[in-house]
Amino acid sequence: MRTLRVAAAGLAALIAISVAGCGGGDGTTDTSSGTSSSASASATVTDSVTVFAAASLTESFKTIGKQFEAAHPGTTVTFNFAGSSALATQLNQGAPADVFASAAPKNMATVTDAGNGAGSPTTFVKNQLVIATAKGNPKKITNLADLTKPGLKVALCAEAVPCGAAAKTAREAAGVQLTPVTLEQDVKAALSKVKLGEVDAALVYRTDAEAASADVDAVEFPESAKAVNNYPIVVLKEAKNPAGAQAFVDYVLSADGSRVLTEAGFQAP
Repeated sequence: MRTLRVAAAGLAALIAISVAGCGGGDGTTDTSSGTSSSASASATVTDSVTVFAAASLTESFKTIGKQFEAAHPGTTVTFNFAGSSALATQLNQGAPADVFASAAPKNMATVTDAGNGAGSPTTFVKNQLVIATAKGNPKKITNLADLTKPGLKVALCAEAVPCGAAAKTAREAAGVQLTPVTLEQDVKAALSKVKLGEVDAALVYRTDAEAASADVDAVEFPESAKAVNNYPIVVLKEAKNPAGAQAFVDYVLSADGSRVLTEAGFQAP
């Protein structure tokens, strides 16, 4: 009889151990496995993350990309920088990417309305325009109206591009009509015309002028406040690395990512 009681007790102990080992299998949370689950989630953030981003994010995102790679060993961030409208077109035509960061909600909507976003976009920064001039501002430009001076050469972004759409809004607010000598497909191209001396001025984002401060001066103008661009970011539906894509978006939205963007001249959303 004593032998039976001992055997029964042993069997009960074995069952208890077995049940404990399977904790959480019925949907309940097992706090003892939290570290393991976290490590597993972290381990999935590897391989390449492909990010399509507005040209104005070039310097900031390159810095964020390096920091992200350091925080997630085994991950490589690959960027495609261009005008947001061009990127939206590429994505809707099937270009492979994990994340899209646009310089305007309109171009983001082009992608999400086509069903290519994995969720709702999040606005992460804002940006405003300035007038970029040659270093020292030799033409003494102080406002938008000065861009209409005879013989002055001006570069603008095409209106399909966010910086071009913002420039149109600002010009209309100031009641200024401009005749640019060139229309560029992204803000970096417009800025390069000033840096190369091919034009006297260009309407570009404050952040781009700041990044090129060794070569150009930035002239603030009040109408830019009426043409502020919101920048949304989203994980793409066909992302090859959805875990890495979400981790990158989270990093952009984190304190570390925000610090990089703020230091570059972007404004909080």
